[in-house]
Amino acid sequence: MSAPTTPGPIQVLVVEDDQVAADAHALYVGRVPGFTVAGIAHSRAEAVRALERTRVDLLLLDLYLPDGHGLHLVRSLRAAGHCADVIAVTSARDLAIVREGVSLGVVQYVLKPFTFATLRDRLGRYAEFRTTVGEASSQDEIDAALAPLRPPQGGALPKGLSGPTLDAVTRALRDSAVGMTASEVGAAVGIARITARRYLEHLVRDERAARSPQYGQIGRPELQYRWLRGKR
Repeated sequence: MSAPTTPGPIQVLVVEDDQVAADAHALYVGRVPGFTVAGIAHSRAEAVRALERTRVDLLLLDLYLPDGHGLHLVRSLRAAGHCADVIAVTSARDLAIVREGVSLGVVQYVLKPFTFATLRDRLGRYAEFRTTVGEASSQDEIDAALAPLRPPQGGALPKGLSGPTLDAVTRALRDSAVGMTASEVGAAVGIARITARRYLEHLVRDERAARSPQYGQIGRPELQYRWLRGKR
């Protein structure tokens, strides 16, 4: 149930009953290129009113609101024909709620508390998903179109690697059409070259990236890393 793609920034309605959390989430959204805050609602009723008067492409939705569960809001919106996408923000870990949300068109879940890097990654993936247009000619193309909505593969990271930094390295590599060296990734993310290479090698071992020597320069060739298209 994707919202229709419209020109301009993606309009986000932040729905969160806690004032401090709502302001923080809105600040995060405003820092991500291509997104703008359409408004802040602190209850289900406020969200409904905001949706009636403002174009909204995406709800950043807390599930526990003072006047009803967030999924009840989503259900009523779908019944009314509203097709805004939803990223659920919650501290709940009940998989039954997750399944219900998926059936209603919740495209992603973000567990509280989360960092700016986490939300930036999720919003970036959502934006990439929205840009997918045309008709798929194969199952692989459908899988590739849905891949941005899936977070990096789970599991414990090797010692010394952090999730937010891996997200940043992953996104830098995914956004490069020609691949990047460890030095280029380090400069883009703000980490040392040797650190960037550790993360890049992790992606290679995870079969999400490939590497090859970069020739044509004086001295020892540097490894070039590229994202394997269709991978998460």
